[in-house]
Amino acid sequence: MKDVSYQQVEEHLKRLNPWWRDGRMDEATLTLRPRAYLEAVRALLLEPKLRRAVVLLGPRRVGKTILIRHLIADLLTSGLPPQRIAYVEMDHPLLHGRSLETLIWQIEAVATGGDGPRYLFFDEIQSHKDWEKHLKPLVDHRPDLRILVSGSAAAALKRQSTESGAGRFTDFLLPPLTFSEYLDLRGEDGSQPIRVEAPGIYALEDISRLNAQFVEYVNYGGYPELALTPAVRANPERFVKSDIVDKVLLRDLPQLYGIKDIQELNALFTLLAFNTAEEVSFEQLSQRSGVGKQTIQKYIEYLEAAFLLKRVFRVDQDGKRYQRERNFKVFLTNSAMYTGLFGAKAADDDGFGHLVETALFAQRFHEDAHLNYARWGGDDCEVDLIESRSLKPIAALEIKWSDRYADRPESLKGLMKFARLNRLPQVWATTRNRISQQDKDGCVVRQWPAAALAFHYGVRAVQGRLADFDAQIKEIAA
Repeated sequence: MKDVSYQQVEEHLKRLNPWWRDGRMDEATLTLRPRAYLEAVRALLLEPKLRRAVVLLGPRRVGKTILIRHLIADLLTSGLPPQRIAYVEMDHPLLHGRSLETLIWQIEAVATGGDGPRYLFFDEIQSHKDWEKHLKPLVDHRPDLRILVSGSAAAALKRQSTESGAGRFTDFLLPPLTFSEYLDLRGEDGSQPIRVEAPGIYALEDISRLNAQFVEYVNYGGYPELALTPAVRANPERFVKSDIVDKVLLRDLPQLYGIKDIQELNALFTLLAFNTAEEVSFEQLSQRSGVGKQTIQKYIEYLEAAFLLKRVFRVDQDGKRYQRERNFKVFLTNSAMYTGLFGAKAADDDGFGHLVETALFAQRFHEDAHLNYARWGGDDCEVDLIESRSLKPIAALEIKWSDRYADRPESLKGLMKFARLNRLPQVWATTRNRISQQDKDGCVVRQWPAAALAFHYGVRAVQGRLADFDAQIKEIAA
């Protein structure tokens, strides 16, 4: 029986790292606009006092590999010797069974030029068994190495990096595109229907054009490749279902958790995805699927860990969680997944409002905000999203894809009741086209188009995360 030879691995490493030969990144990478988080990840990687490996987390196809290639291009442009930079796809069959130490030794033997730190990028690290146990001693004993690892199986990466890499790893979550990022990446002519004038202040140039782009974002926008490549957008079902959902459901999660009934897991996810932004219960799900409640709860935890969906729990009229949580809402973390599974929806289609709510939730989800929804009493006692701090409601939002309440905020009965009960000085609601602001019983009701509010949330989420990482790096460097 033949084994993979040292020579075969060496040739593969040379193919993966063409800059060892010509010192340049490929033109295809250079033509792509980088994600907004590039500088933050670069700062983490380059900070000499940060004696940690960077763990780049994120769902499949959100641009982790492209971000790595942009990092490498940036390092090459800065004048770093090309031989001091190495990229490795850990899931390649030729590297099966190779330890990180052995791969580094081979890289150092092949790429011998230059002085200074060596930058190593290990993509799809979850393919390497016990990766965190091998990476930890490298961080401890090789200060000359700057290491970034990435992978899509977030459940394994997050769990293992937390348990085994305390103090050695810094996690960075790369989320799907926010609406503001989507507009930036697609703004080839430089013109935008909405612009940032100052923090929290925007110039809305063309609401019709903004809404048209928002509808496209809702259907296609979370994944850079789906958003930017016409050939991929022509067949979103194949891209999302085959390349993202099926690989997570059929490969990642069964390998991580030993799930035997993959068809059962797939059926549950499809049911939850179809009901994104809807309230569900374990009782309903069990009756519909024929699966036990405890099994459903475990499956949902796995799906959350893989960044496919997120639960939001119910609070009462005082913003307090119910002790027995029978009901909850489920949101896809990326509304484009719905398109890949069930097809795109037009702006006037039934159910598009739920996708609008999903897209708005996704912007806030990137902020790690503490979000719930409120429902108590009768039909007029519900609010779509509640933000809390220290167990106290601080903001409330009702999401509508309609202008019917722009002049009649008192008709938003659940929102107004919640505002009165919790003495909120301001609440929000969305419209389709209108902007309004009215004072009702001492509470300011601000209504913005859903697309404009999604843009605002996206800008704030990106800027907030960048500011947080900037503060962390400054603290480390001080």
